[in-house]
Amino acid sequence: MDSRVSELFGGCCRPAGGGALRGRGGAAPGGGGSKAKKKNGRSRGGKANNPPYLPPEAEDGNIEYKLKLVNPSQYRFEHLVTQMKWRLQEGRGEAVYQIGVEDNGLLVGLSEEEMRASLKTLRRMAEKVGADITVLREREVDYDSDVPRKITEVLVRKVPDNQQFLDLRVAVLGNVDSGKSTLLGVLTQGELDNGRGRARLNLFRHLHEIQSGRTSSISFEILGFNSKGEVVNYSDSRTAEEICESSSKMITFIDLAGHHKYLKTTIFGLTSYCPDFAMLVVSANTGIAGTTREHLGLAMALKVPFFIVISKVDLCSKATVERTVKQLERILKQPGCNKLPLLVNSDDDAVTAAQQFAQSPNITPIFTLSSVSGENLDLLKVFLNILPPLTNSKEQEELMQQLTEFQVDEIYTVPEVGTVVGGTLSSGICREGENLVVGPTGDGKFLRLKVCSIQRNRSACRVLRAGQAATLALGPFDRSLLRKGMVMVSPEMNPTICSVFEAEIVLLFHATTFRKGFQVTVHVGNVRQTAIVEKIHGKDKLRTGEKAVVRFRFIKHPEYLKIGAKLLFREGVTKGIGHVTDLQAITTKENGLEESLGPGQLSF
Repeated sequence: MDSRVSELFGGCCRPAGGGALRGRGGAAPGGGGSKAKKKNGRSRGGKANNPPYLPPEAEDGNIEYKLKLVNPSQYRFEHLVTQMKWRLQEGRGEAVYQIGVEDNGLLVGLSEEEMRASLKTLRRMAEKVGADITVLREREVDYDSDVPRKITEVLVRKVPDNQQFLDLRVAVLGNVDSGKSTLLGVLTQGELDNGRGRARLNLFRHLHEIQSGRTSSISFEILGFNSKGEVVNYSDSRTAEEICESSSKMITFIDLAGHHKYLKTTIFGLTSYCPDFAMLVVSANTGIAGTTREHLGLAMALKVPFFIVISKVDLCSKATVERTVKQLERILKQPGCNKLPLLVNSDDDAVTAAQQFAQSPNITPIFTLSSVSGENLDLLKVFLNILPPLTNSKEQEELMQQLTEFQVDEIYTVPEVGTVVGGTLSSGICREGENLVVGPTGDGKFLRLKVCSIQRNRSACRVLRAGQAATLALGPFDRSLLRKGMVMVSPEMNPTICSVFEAEIVLLFHATTFRKGFQVTVHVGNVRQTAIVEKIHGKDKLRTGEKAVVRFRFIKHPEYLKIGAKLLFREGVTKGIGHVTDLQAITTKENGLEESLGPGQLSF
């Protein structure tokens, strides 16, 4: 698929017939639909739009099926509580219970009395583990009975035992003037916009951004949800610390620039901050214009799952909004994307979208809303509230057992605090008072430093775990020795750095031919530096859409890279993606530099 992402960059658009998947009625993965009926030879369970089967219950994951929970014995109750703890651990503090569903996924349903008793038991179980429950939706099912039967979907949520709330990072993409900052202002401040950009003023970091109304830097905004699924934001004069204390789930929005001249900042935000999801904002009145297609291509190239928000629907007629939706559907269905659009029109659609979006990479939810009138804004909040994390607890544990590695993305000087760095902990655990080394410097050295204090989402934090973003205070450490793209690692790691590396790439777009000697800006994680093409293996030149293994050399200073890391390079309209396949390693020692070549590494 990567080779066809070039269609998004090259401006090609192939129309595809048909409409979007709307709610549960479409043939979404996991829905079962008519295929399940034919396969099982039954017509039980569900009305016209309800699938008779859900996918069979998985051993792992945070979704639990229960046929009924009516008056369990004490032994059975203790077993159910243990089971809930396991599901909450798998979902990092969140679990979804489907009541009235057999383990094989058959939608049986319960009578009203049985459902009331089952929910009462579920509430007792949640109280036992210190969690809260929220009914997401109820659905009636047809069954061989005169009594109405229904299934209920319940969200169980608690703050994990380590008091670390669930944190999801969402990168916000879209063309200039599409309403990205305004939408974030409305979500995080709790007040609708006045139509002239009042909501976005709190998000801007520079005077020229306020004057022009255009974002040029990366800013972060937080939106919390408590254990009952209620929104926690800056309304009611809350501070960031109060939001963190009241929330069991946090959405961190990374507001990126839409204007083309700030494209390098947008790419840096996508590669460096490791977002879990991306939100592509499209203005209903302009449709797919400017950098929209390019941002869509970047999200696909970096394999970041994305959903789409069509904003400013209050400015347009219904026909204009529908035209923009159809335009998006065509692009999402073309071979370069191969996505299945899901238009969200109700709370039920939002719940379905959140669950299927996390399970299937091909589902792309589409929301139509207004930051001025507030139309459909609640549907987006329902979606964000239920959206599960991409990694489970086991993967998180494996990352935490590795040595500490922190990517330096931002550098500040704070009065009375000293030098502060912001970034993401890629692996391991970082604690207050820990000694680390930072580098590489211009001559390839790593320098010792001490972490004095940690802040996460603007509130103090003693321990930082893998995958979390934070700022670390380094005390009197000289700021001039630091730069973006460095890493802070455990001294035992013996980090590998290089100036020369090889990558298997796909040239997404180039006006003519890509040859030896060409200079490009390379993005690998938080590394951003100009590199020169030293060699194209097996070929003299590359054209758009072609693959090759290419040797690059950084022109300024060595960088810390890993084999397998995703790579994106650009120069003007030239763009390409790939992954690092080999390094010419430079092994560092505390007081000097020693060049060595390890087994299986490059030799020249």
